[in-house]
Amino acid sequence: MLTAKENMREVIRGGNPDRFVNQYEAIALLFHPYLMTQPLLQKGMENVVNGWGVTQSFPTNAPGAFPVHTPDKIVVKDIEEWKKYVKAPSLKFPQELWDAAKAMYDAVDGTKAYKASFIAPGIFEQCHYLCSIEEALMNYMEYPDEMHDLIKYLTDWELELAEGICSHLHPDAIFHHDDWGSEQNSFLRPSIFEDFFLEPYQQIYRYYKDHGVEFIIHHSDSYCANILPTMVEMGIDVWQGCMKSNDVPELIKKYGGKIAFMGEIDNKQVDFDGWTQDDCTKAAVEAMERCGNKYFIPCITQGGPGSLYAGTYKGIWDAIDRYNCEKFGLKQEDIEAARLPMNIMF
Repeated sequence: MLTAKENMREVIRGGNPDRFVNQYEAIALLFHPYLMTQPLLQKGMENVVNGWGVTQSFPTNAPGAFPVHTPDKIVVKDIEEWKKYVKAPSLKFPQELWDAAKAMYDAVDGTKAYKASFIAPGIFEQCHYLCSIEEALMNYMEYPDEMHDLIKYLTDWELELAEGICSHLHPDAIFHHDDWGSEQNSFLRPSIFEDFFLEPYQQIYRYYKDHGVEFIIHHSDSYCANILPTMVEMGIDVWQGCMKSNDVPELIKKYGGKIAFMGEIDNKQVDFDGWTQDDCTKAAVEAMERCGNKYFIPCITQGGPGSLYAGTYKGIWDAIDRYNCEKFGLKQEDIEAARLPMNIMF
């Protein structure tokens, strides 16, 4: 029987998986000194400023933290003078901090799971964190030169971050957040998205690949079917967060072998007050039977192992395990032995 990591590799490459990958079972999401030195927002926290000067809050009635864009808190007051406002945080960390992070990576059994550096936010999100979403979207059309320059600045910073991660921590996967759309459409039309973000992401993801990273997993829980060719060109191996609105089975037929898909279980299907195990089982089984186990990983679409309502993620997890046992004649104890224990991050 394959380990969870080996099985995930077979799925991504279209080889011979012996079962469905169970959500994040083969991915150990790990931090690095930059994230370790940034404020960790928890529910109820308000107006917390990070290293970029972005103010964030996490209201108790919200699913996650978000930037605060009242006029006094927007970082970029004038896009034509963005250099006056945007100051990248230092990536010079003491060796002791790198050693502490490396100890976390070393503690993971790399035969059972990918050691994946967790990187968030991405370049698109960082732009609207700094400018506000309304201003950022208008800037792409009204101030393209300034936005290209800002994106290059952010890309150079990410490349420096990548250098530190690869030289000190040696991950074999990257889990990179950057939400590029709503449930129904991408935020930018494909031509504009390609113009601003193809080359920067090619540089970043190529760097990781050139320095020992096997797979690039990119999170965007949204509609991205219209920009998928650009995502493939960027070098993304797994799109995590693909919502049902994308028609994932059709995308697998068209792009399987170029990119793999991780999702198809939208949070809204299962993650609500009053959810039941039947809800989780129905959503998981439908996803697996619609998509098959080559180039596809059934998973809650949010960007990490967990759920908004306690127990939902485990409900999906249990449903996938039962399906694997029934369909492939596996034993639960063998599945457990082939992977790390379930970790709920959020």
